[in-house]
Amino acid sequence: MAFLHRTFLQLFLHMCLLNWSAWAKVEVTMHETVEVYLGDSAQIPCQYRFTDANNKPSFVMIQWFVRFEGNSSRTRIFYSDVSQQMVDNSTDYSGRIVVTSDQQGTRLTIQTVQLSDEREFFCQVNGLDAGNAEGKTYLRVFAPPEAPVIEGVPTGLSVTSEVPVKVASCETRNGFPKPNITWYRNSKPLVSALGHVNVLTLVTRDTRDTSSFFSVQSTLEYKVVKEDKDAHFSCEVSFFVPGAIRTVESNSINITVHYPTTEVKMWIESPQGFVKEGDTVELRCQGNGNPPPAFIFNRKQKLDVDLENNSNVLILQSVLRKDSDIYQCRPLDTDSYTKVQKKELTVHYLDAAVVVPKESEVMFKGEDLTATCNALSSLLTSTFWYKDGQQVGKGHTLHLKDATYETSGEYVCEVTVPLLPALHTSGSVNIIVQGGPQVVGVEQEVQLEVAAGGMVNLSCEAQGHPLPSITWNIIGSQNWNEVVNKASGHMTHSVVSVKVTSDISAVCNASSDMGTEGKAFSIKAIPGVTSTARFSPAEGSGVIIVVIILCLLLLAILGSVLYFLHKKGKIPCGRSGKQEITKEKTTKDDIVVEMKTNTKNEDTVLLKAVNGDKKVRNDQ
Repeated sequence: MAFLHRTFLQLFLHMCLLNWSAWAKVEVTMHETVEVYLGDSAQIPCQYRFTDANNKPSFVMIQWFVRFEGNSSRTRIFYSDVSQQMVDNSTDYSGRIVVTSDQQGTRLTIQTVQLSDEREFFCQVNGLDAGNAEGKTYLRVFAPPEAPVIEGVPTGLSVTSEVPVKVASCETRNGFPKPNITWYRNSKPLVSALGHVNVLTLVTRDTRDTSSFFSVQSTLEYKVVKEDKDAHFSCEVSFFVPGAIRTVESNSINITVHYPTTEVKMWIESPQGFVKEGDTVELRCQGNGNPPPAFIFNRKQKLDVDLENNSNVLILQSVLRKDSDIYQCRPLDTDSYTKVQKKELTVHYLDAAVVVPKESEVMFKGEDLTATCNALSSLLTSTFWYKDGQQVGKGHTLHLKDATYETSGEYVCEVTVPLLPALHTSGSVNIIVQGGPQVVGVEQEVQLEVAAGGMVNLSCEAQGHPLPSITWNIIGSQNWNEVVNKASGHMTHSVVSVKVTSDISAVCNASSDMGTEGKAFSIKAIPGVTSTARFSPAEGSGVIIVVIILCLLLLAILGSVLYFLHKKGKIPCGRSGKQEITKEKTTKDDIVVEMKTNTKNEDTVLLKAVNGDKKVRNDQ
């Protein structure tokens, strides 16, 4: 019934308009497009006016229509007049639209815009005899896509490929309308070029659902060159938004480029510096190709023999001088022999030292001798001579002049290489000086004084080659015995202990096949003091002094006792037999004793004990 009522009303109004043809005409103004984000509210304004403002009709009817995609017919979604306004039921916009009106026009508001809302909307205004007019607006809906995801190929790309190969892929999803993808190399856009750059684009969307999102996948095919090993590739997605175009760039990736070797380097990795015999040598080769190439190693003396190696390293264990040669390496990723690199290896050496004369040499006293020490080496050497740890010469030659027994001994020559200290060797020679016995000591006759009854030790050392033997001839004492008899090297040492009862004459005789030499001792016995002394040629004078001091001490004690008795009056003194003693306070420490003895050295001893500045006065 409501529909019939509306139809009848429209016919009635139309008839009235025919009679009111003199009224002003209506004009409608609308935007060509309205843009909105998915999910937002869209407002579509519709403005209308009458050409004769003084003859506006009192009745105006407004209707909103929508045209669905793929359908030429229109569907009304709203109606209003002076008496009523209503939203049509059973449409996609029932419950989602609101229409507001004023004197200047009407406005359609669509809530929660969907992708399917992208279509034409019509606004129709009917002004009775002013006629009717309508306008239309295309509603555009935008949904930004997801950020692009770039993925490079996992394998390396060879520069030897003659056609572009896949470098990377880029994908963006769920955008509306369809987004676009652009490729970049080092921030510069790549343009399709035959034989160099090719871009394949795949757009996916559910064709059965016009309200679905777009997903775009782009594949970059590119002819790589060596310089691309450091290049960065990225993709950019561009998409429409209300009133603008926006872009989002992906992460950049670096691709792996395979290219052949054009340059080769070869060096000795270890040891650093000079190489000596016994070292382990590591020869290394490196090319600028990618992936790093393996190498073939050869040596100049045997170019047809490939040396066993570990990819790019040649290891020579415990090298000898015969391993000195020119070594070369060649990469396997190229057939060009111009890429061969060479390196000379020199193995340095130092042979054992050769000393002349060998091992030992016998020479006579007073003779001269020249010894040499040489060691063959690939580098300059330095030679030093040592005896008993002390340096005695420098250079390959050692000169020994006017030999003495002290010249005897082992001479060691040490040969070193200053530029390579790890190389060193040594040799030695034992020098033996041959001659008759020689008694050690400046004095050929030693004179001693020993208290009678005492013991004295007589020492005698002799050197020579062959080694001399020592015998003793002692006159004046039967009581003696040899307490030391030893020999070391070219020296013999003998010590006898003699009891002195009277004057003694002793002779030490050193003899060998080369002759005899002696040393005499003259010992004088001193009567009156019994003591035991041990003398040797070096100790005689010291023992005499000790004996004299002991005697003086005894005399001092005796004098002290006499002085004490004199002070007590036990011993009379004076010219007339009377004692005249002047006493002063003294202490037992204020004693001065002076004693003189007529010994050989006429020693004088003065003993004084002082506890203050007091003196003892005696009229004796």
